Amino acid sequence: MKQFFKMVFATMVGMLFFSILTIFLGVMCLIGMLSAGNSSTNLSDNSVVVLNLSGMLDERSESSLLSELSGGGSSIGLDDVLTAINKAKDNEEVKGIYIEAGLFSADSYASVQAIRHALSDFKKSGKWIVAYADTYTQSSYYLASVADKVYLNPSGQIDWHGIASQPYFLKDLMAKFGVKMQLSKVGAYKSAPELFTADKMSDANREQVTAYINGLWENVVNEVSESRKISADTLNAYADRLIMFENPENYKNYKMIDGLMYTDEVKKEVKQRLGLNDDEYINQVSVAEMSNVKSKRDGEEIAVYYAYGDIVDGDTQGMASGHVIDAQEVCKDLERLMNQEDVKAVVLRVNSGGGSAYASEQIWHQIEMLKAKKPVVVSMGGMAASGGYYISCGSNWIVAEPTTLTGSIGIFGMFPDASQLLTEKLGVKFDEVKTNKNSGFGTLSRPFNAEEMSYLDRYIERGYDLFRSRVATGRKMSVEEVEEIAQGHVWLGQDALKIKLVDELGGLDAAVKKAASLANLSEYHTSSYPAPLSWTDQLFSDVQKGSYLDNNMRSMLGEYYEAFMFLRTLNYQNAIQARVPFYMNLR
Repeated sequence: MKQFFKMVFATMVGMLFFSILTIFLGVMCLIGMLSAGNSSTNLSDNSVVVLNLSGMLDERSESSLLSELSGGGSSIGLDDVLTAINKAKDNEEVKGIYIEAGLFSADSYASVQAIRHALSDFKKSGKWIVAYADTYTQSSYYLASVADKVYLNPSGQIDWHGIASQPYFLKDLMAKFGVKMQLSKVGAYKSAPELFTADKMSDANREQVTAYINGLWENVVNEVSESRKISADTLNAYADRLIMFENPENYKNYKMIDGLMYTDEVKKEVKQRLGLNDDEYINQVSVAEMSNVKSKRDGEEIAVYYAYGDIVDGDTQGMASGHVIDAQEVCKDLERLMNQEDVKAVVLRVNSGGGSAYASEQIWHQIEMLKAKKPVVVSMGGMAASGGYYISCGSNWIVAEPTTLTGSIGIFGMFPDASQLLTEKLGVKFDEVKTNKNSGFGTLSRPFNAEEMSYLDRYIERGYDLFRSRVATGRKMSVEEVEEIAQGHVWLGQDALKIKLVDELGGLDAAVKKAASLANLSEYHTSSYPAPLSWTDQLFSDVQKGSYLDNNMRSMLGEYYEAFMFLRTLNYQNAIQARVPFYMNLR
């Protein structure tokens, strides 16, 4: 028996030692992975940058330790893609770009347009671009059409159908459960609440959506038309008859592609451009590797601060989904940039449909303080509307893409009424004793009465007046001039320029150049903020937020996920919301 306990003890000690060793080796592997990922890339001559368009395009790469270890992959970061293209343009070792398109999607055409413009600028250096896909999505074809040669798998497809907006409405669904939304809003075009309060689009919303999807499609068609030498009318005719279902041989006759090839044949094409023999290896460089190539950091620093996602008051009790613009954290970050002597100007990169009006006001105030010490230029991404415009309007200069969705100057408040669910469907009974007339305000037992709604309406109206005044001050307009273009109206960037909501059309590079000009800098370099999370922060952040349940809900609910999450966190959010629809649903 004594010998038995010795063996058991020895086994336990061995297992403990093995566990400690395994953890140690695992940590060392993680550190090695991070070091490899963050190390600079040394390029060989005759290199080709491979732009792999497969997955979701986000404002910044959201890769994490857990996703990489689990094989879940990572998103495509617009910042990495633009950095890689710009560095490839000026790097003598890089001879061209190979676009390998797959199942690619983006939250906005403005983000894809930014890449397309960067690729077009890359070609001005005299270098080539070749694109290939088994199947082109509409977004990936729009991007790939800028290439010198566009190839498709002999059994492939090109999805070319135009743009449609198909919003959905939950009012009747909620009514089945005895729940309805009590709404107070300002702005005839403020359409976000319609998801919960209507069963179809309002006339005003239909008008603005029709205008901006036609504007988006016009940009896509005109740019493809210019690159592929196909008339806009012909491209629209192709979309009308859904050429994605036609014989792939037809695409070449339609001038949509330059040829049908298999992957190995495209590689031969690339090797010929590089002057390589069939048995020689192509020096392929990924976007991540190219973005890590060292670049000169001469001159003064311009900070590029990325603000994207919903605007929230704190992290809504840890219940927020995806990336958010947390007013508390953003204000602290901007204050640090304000006091950082090495930073001479700040470019605020905004991609947001808004959120909390209160949080937007706090960020606006912090930007005013920052602007008093150094220039602030806003670069608008796919969307900088409602609260996203609120935090932008006070800057010294605003740059937007032609297809950016912006404006939407208006606010609303939504308050759920579940009294029918509680009293009629569940049989809950209420009684009340109170000291004052409105002591029971906000009770679950009944909806707001007329007097209570009048208080709320005045509260919302004051918020709208404040929003308008911030825009008027920032854009050097009268309140009356702002009102003419406000009322929650969403504008494309190219139209916003005409009505003075933005100052210039262009991408992040244009915003950086303007910031340098305002700061009187002849030599400068950029640094991105906020800095990526450390590996320990990534690990714990993934454990806290990337829960198995949350990921499964996102997969199951799809486009309905954002609306569900808004309802889930409604009680934790500020009553006044400055946001565009929760899901633009552009197809």
